[in-house]
Amino acid sequence: MKAVPRTRSLPALLAALTLVLASLLALAPGVRADTGVSTIARALRQSPVYVDPAARDQLSAADAETLAKQIKDAGKPLFLTVLPAGYPTANLFANLRSATGVTGLYGIRLGDRFDARADSSVMSAPARRNLVSSVQGEDAKAQLTDFTDRALANMGGHAPKSWGGSAGDGGGASTTALVTAGVVLVAAGAGGYALVRRGRRRREQEQRAALDRLRVVVDEDITAFGEELDRLDFHPSEPGADDTMRADYERALDAYETAKQRMAAAAKPEDVRSVTEAVEDGRFSLAQLAARREHRPLPERRPPCFFDPRHGPSATDATWTPPGGAPRQVPVCAADATRLADGRDPVIREVDTEYGRRPYWDAGPAYGPWAGGYFGGGLLPGLLVGTLLGGMMATPSYAADYGTGYGDFGDYGSGGYEGGDVSGTDFDAGDFGGGFGDGGGFDGGGGGDFGGGF
Repeated sequence: MKAVPRTRSLPALLAALTLVLASLLALAPGVRADTGVSTIARALRQSPVYVDPAARDQLSAADAETLAKQIKDAGKPLFLTVLPAGYPTANLFANLRSATGVTGLYGIRLGDRFDARADSSVMSAPARRNLVSSVQGEDAKAQLTDFTDRALANMGGHAPKSWGGSAGDGGGASTTALVTAGVVLVAAGAGGYALVRRGRRRREQEQRAALDRLRVVVDEDITAFGEELDRLDFHPSEPGADDTMRADYERALDAYETAKQRMAAAAKPEDVRSVTEAVEDGRFSLAQLAARREHRPLPERRPPCFFDPRHGPSATDATWTPPGGAPRQVPVCAADATRLADGRDPVIREVDTEYGRRPYWDAGPAYGPWAGGYFGGGLLPGLLVGTLLGGMMATPSYAADYGTGYGDFGDYGSGGYEGGDVSGTDFDAGDFGGGFGDGGGFDGGGGGDFGGGF
């Protein structure tokens, strides 16, 4: 008579699986020694930072751990690899992306050189090139730290679910993570709900932080508009006032109140667009009122001054060339038009960032809704091409993080995958093409609007 096998409990199965995985890894020492693309990819699927054993003098294990923790805490699909000088570079990015299979932003420090590639759903090519150029010439630790700080602030997507365990160099971390991954696969169903909740909370926190940054700038706009109303010194019953003037004034007052109410009720970054739309409507009403009072022809409806919407409706278009960039036509107020004609700099709206005061178009993706309210209707692409904000708004992940409805940028998607999704080899090879060093405008490679060769 055959013995009936006993049913094992789940903890016993998990323990057995762990022992099997550990045994398999012990029998495969080549996993540690091999520094091929497949090994790097296995490590990156488990932790965002890989340091080749031959490149540990560039980045210590402690510094790698710190970077990995920062990336994991931010929940973004950023992958960093540190390799020794002389590592083969032919198709390196494309091969690594294929082997990893995860949509994201990939940065590689190779000797004293640095470059990066990204799926366009995570970061546009212009934004990525500008980012790479901004960290050239730094030592390994400073370069990777600066790249991480700036990338996390301006990229889209979410962390891959496979990340877990401790970070550090690719050797030890990948070994431990492989064991952990086997256990997690058994219990994946139980942990799915927790992952969804954690991702939702992280997204809500990011949106709140973006809205807080926007609130400062929008409050400045509303205050400036209110001061314009105070300086107007118009009374509906004053001599010469007619119904059209009173209607202009009433629309301006209504716009001011509407802007305040909408900003107070704003719950997401994309809600800010309707606030700046109201402010712009109010300023145009004031311009109409001023023309009627001074018996001038009524102004045409034009967008606000590109350099600072607080300057009011633009008076003309002027050619402007940003530092290192391509010339473009932008709407400008009369004062800035005069400055440009005289060879002087315009008065540019700057906002606070973690790197100091910067023009709003180089201050990060949170300012897209603010700019969208002022410059909607298809105007933004030509104004912001080559800038950090323009590059970010060109990605589907931007719409996911900051709202849709801009109607100003095309779809740069890559097969519908968001950053952090597992797409395998289903990605646009063009995003990862070119030789190593071509991605940031160095080694003579294409810097786009804001970069030439070093």
